[in-house]
Amino acid sequence: MAAQHAPVIIIKKKKGGHGGHHGGAWKVAYADFVTAMMAFFLVMWLVNQSPAVKNSVQSYFQDPGVFEYEHGRSPIAAGAGIVGNGGAGKMSDVAAATAALERAAARIKESIKAIPGFKNLENQIEVKVTAEGLRIELQESGTSTFFDSGSSQVKVETREVLQIIAKELAHLPQAVAIEGHTDAQPFGRDHSYTNWELSADRANAARRIMEDAGLPPGHVKAIRGFADTILRTPEEPLNPRNRRVSIVVQNDQVLKVARAAGQAPVAPEHPAPAAPADHADEKD
Repeated sequence: MAAQHAPVIIIKKKKGGHGGHHGGAWKVAYADFVTAMMAFFLVMWLVNQSPAVKNSVQSYFQDPGVFEYEHGRSPIAAGAGIVGNGGAGKMSDVAAATAALERAAARIKESIKAIPGFKNLENQIEVKVTAEGLRIELQESGTSTFFDSGSSQVKVETREVLQIIAKELAHLPQAVAIEGHTDAQPFGRDHSYTNWELSADRANAARRIMEDAGLPPGHVKAIRGFADTILRTPEEPLNPRNRRVSIVVQNDQVLKVARAAGQAPVAPEHPAPAAPADHADEKD
């Protein structure tokens, strides 16, 4: 009798989906999404907070161990970061101060044009805004002068120009410095009164007229007599344009930014000085 074989039993295992291989990936993606959303809402919250809160948050990230604004030890100086009183805010202040000086310069130019005989002085009055601030220069020429020869006595036209300048600068909060310059022309043998005295006296004479015209005395912070040490035309030391009075309105916002950055104050902008000369009396 033929041998009987046991029936063959085939067991089929049902395979599951792909979840075993990719089951955790969506969790990572979801976690990243939630983190990004939380960061977004934190930023939106911070934007609407008061300056005190912003400064506190900034302080924390500068030094997480000391949650006090004054104690932050970050390389970024306290108060100079992106949040709060940041660099962008300081640059905005500089731009606003510069714009105010430019408007003042435009008004001064327009007012001076109304002076009788302005055509004779048009090429001798320079009003411009530079990196240091507003600079107004009264430059003499071979045919027209602002002062009597070798003297600090002002001409009538000079007085009118200085009065206009004073009335405009009286509305500005910035400090004012007045400089006197001479050419390199020596004369006489008496060295008791030299280009140094003459340049300082002319600057001081301009100050007196401007203060009489309404410029608050506290606005003038410096009177400088440079004699012939800073010539406008170094290649022509006897050029009449070297004889001038400069009124400088310092852009204090530029100065603040420079100091905050640990830089030296903005130096007055002058032409490169000529070679040293004997400081004898000037002959205008």
